[in-house]
Amino acid sequence: MYARIHSLALLQTSSLSERSTKIWDWFSGPPLHIITILIIASIAQRLGSRAISKTMNRLASADLIPGPGNMAARQKERAKTTGTVLTSTLNAVIWVITLGMILGEFGLNLGPLIASAGVIGVALGLGAQTIVRDVLSGLFMLVEDQYGVGDKVEVLDISGTVEKVGLRITTIRDSAGTLWYLRNGEILKVGNHSQSG
Repeated sequence: MYARIHSLALLQTSSLSERSTKIWDWFSGPPLHIITILIIASIAQRLGSRAISKTMNRLASADLIPGPGNMAARQKERAKTTGTVLTSTLNAVIWVITLGMILGEFGLNLGPLIASAGVIGVALGLGAQTIVRDVLSGLFMLVEDQYGVGDKVEVLDISGTVEKVGLRITTIRDSAGTLWYLRNGEILKVGNHSQSG
């Protein structure tokens, strides 16, 4: 009787050991890799955002543009806007790469996907020329400091205060309180009342 109970206990222990080994083998495969990828992506996002923020704060406080106090405020706004754009670009790149790596862990062959993404990218580039034009116009507008947040501007047939500047869209609130969303690629002329000669 004792030998039978002992053999049953050994059998249960070995089946429990086999189950825990199977669970560990399963967990140490794709689930552990996916968790590691997500942790590394989160750390990269935080470190990158912090580095961009510190760099933009240094640029905002540095005296790069000599002139009146208004120029220093404009420099701070440009640094803030550029920091926002860089942070969102970094986040998009990190999470697209993360998504690709996670799909690879699920066994999806990424080679054909990347090859087809090139073809799709060309097709989207042809179809989304206005978006590309808006982004490039927004980039040049930021670099050239044509206007910034808080400036009183006249754009197209709208006159008002700039509330937000992005790579693709600029938002302006007119005197009646209406918020206008303007695509940067459509802005051909800008009159800025806030910039001094």
